[in-house]
Amino acid sequence: MYELHPQLQKDTIRIGQFELSDVLLMNDERYPWVILVPRRVNVREIHQLTETEQQQLLKESSFVAKAMTQLFSAQKMNVAALGNIVEQLHLHHVARFTSDASWPKPVWGIGQAAPYSDVASKVMLSQLERVLGDYLI
Repeated sequence: MYELHPQLQKDTIRIGQFELSDVLLMNDERYPWVILVPRRVNVREIHQLTETEQQQLLKESSFVAKAMTQLFSAQKMNVAALGNIVEQLHLHHVARFTSDASWPKPVWGIGQAAPYSDVASKVMLSQLERVLGDYLI
């Protein structure tokens, strides 16, 4: 049975779900950062998904990247599936700006996460739910 990895539970705020994936907000207000987690058991790599699931993940990922680019006027979207610490397949979508805290380096390992306040998380979730609403189920 599918369960979200404990580290992802700890580090994220649930936005909702798409056909294949849980949609999560990384709890770090330094970066607009959405994570997709396919609801599949024991899947660590994209190639372990069926071809249909791979296509669905790409569709969901592209939708998130486009929506975030438009919503945040992102200069660059970083999309990555690392899995070095959390083995469960998850796909990061990070809106990047030349003015952000770690530009041009990756966001991982730079500084400490700055969790959203209750008000800021509600605002961010509302914005993301609005732009992702066409795919949320």
